[in-house]
Amino acid sequence: MPPAGRVLLSVEGLTKAYPGVLANDAVSFAVAEGEVHALLGENGAGKSTLVKAIYGLVRPDAGRMTFRGRPYAPAEPRAARAAGVAMVFQHFSLFEALSVAENIALGMERPPPLRELGRRIAAVSRAYGLPLDPLRRVGDLSAGERQRVEIVRCLLQDPKLLIMDEPTSVLTPQEATILFHTLRKLAAGGTAILYISHKLEEIRALCDAATILRHGRAVASLDPRRHGTRALAELMVGASFAPPARAGRAAGPTVLAVEGLTLAPAGGFGRGPGEVSFTVAAGEILGIGGVAGNGQDALLDALSGERPSAPGAVRLNGRPVGALGPAARRALGLSAAPEERLGHAAAPDMSLTENALVTAQVRERLTRRGFVDWARTRAFAERVIARFDVRTPGPGAAARALSGGNLQKFLIGREILQRPVVLAVNQPTWGVDAAAAAAIRRALIDLAAEGAAVVMISQDLDELLEIADRFAVLNEGRLTPPRPTAGLSLEEIGLMMGGAHGMHEIAGGPRRETGPAAPP
Repeated sequence: MPPAGRVLLSVEGLTKAYPGVLANDAVSFAVAEGEVHALLGENGAGKSTLVKAIYGLVRPDAGRMTFRGRPYAPAEPRAARAAGVAMVFQHFSLFEALSVAENIALGMERPPPLRELGRRIAAVSRAYGLPLDPLRRVGDLSAGERQRVEIVRCLLQDPKLLIMDEPTSVLTPQEATILFHTLRKLAAGGTAILYISHKLEEIRALCDAATILRHGRAVASLDPRRHGTRALAELMVGASFAPPARAGRAAGPTVLAVEGLTLAPAGGFGRGPGEVSFTVAAGEILGIGGVAGNGQDALLDALSGERPSAPGAVRLNGRPVGALGPAARRALGLSAAPEERLGHAAAPDMSLTENALVTAQVRERLTRRGFVDWARTRAFAERVIARFDVRTPGPGAAARALSGGNLQKFLIGREILQRPVVLAVNQPTWGVDAAAAAAIRRALIDLAAEGAAVVMISQDLDELLEIADRFAVLNEGRLTPPRPTAGLSLEEIGLMMGGAHGMHEIAGGPRRETGPAAPP
């Protein structure tokens, strides 16, 4: 507990239940003024429900909260903002066709004229080291710059408590360094930060205190700087586990060959691959890094067949497949798992059984004479749930009912258990807790060990260094020549990624920021 007299937010016995799930079970913790306080827990531990209650998005069934010494029970986010609570969500809520100033105005109760708002945006962004041009179109911004828009929108409210959900998931190390500097500056001015992240090293580097949730309960309150990452992870899951280790693999023959692939981005924003060429051998994991918006989605669409390309641009075991659609490529053994879980990788209102059918119909022989074999389909979904420890009431649960991490485990498992010849994945462990991320990485390593070729697109540099055999950067729609992962430093990779938008712009000045993400 924070020292007496300095408590900003106090949560006592907060409980919230959904049908079949006790999301928060009498949770109690407190946050002090000027404190950076982490909320840790594996997927489904109750973190999201807890911060939604604090921000007024859900109403708890029991318990009480106080804010600045007064009873606090916001009925909606507007009431939370009026009290001094702001939140930056994991998924940005921005309109790409509008300017920075127009987007920020949409989030304000009584926005001033755009010219005056633009001056305020420029002043606040400079004061906190988050340079923004209020006239720029959001669709032209990098992921790091878009996050600045969300943060500046919150800072214009002069918050006393700022909630941040997975804020560095789409940032380069240099952008993360700038963010940490901003958060420390806010904390020094008395603003409290409630910080959710699965990156335990950054929690240890940034946060003053941490509350650990497990199965909806607060099981520990501690100083994360005094504990190692493995100890924190084991407190989160309540068991010991070892992170996966990349074993040396002898590469086999080339399985996937991409040559001269060009593809315009969908929607008119971001970048598509331009003259992308690479090969992946059987038993090899190729890691592709890059700042969001540099063509990752377009590249995966081109590999999966969702968007056709020139017939010879993509070859599977020497066979041109560029003109084939997703079903035909899956039948040949080329599977893919896109970044967006709900709406792309899974239909939100369909059950897990139905979502299993969507991609596994051919390779798992889930239809017979034109009719779905529901018993076989349900059995396949149950195998995925059991093999990947998906926390769900059963295969009949709707995809949207799962936490983000558990849905991700199901979607990755759905593809791996089909025994693909090539698996292309985008952000395979995004928003997934340490134990689940280790399980997914282990599964990708095992898949490669069995002879499959894996293309792993990720913005998690530690992840790429941990399991990839070779590494390349997608930079403004072009791919750098793949290099062996052994010997590459995090600093070197971070600079390669940051170069996608110019180091001068990322650092906010002429000085080049280097080194892994850590608060100054």
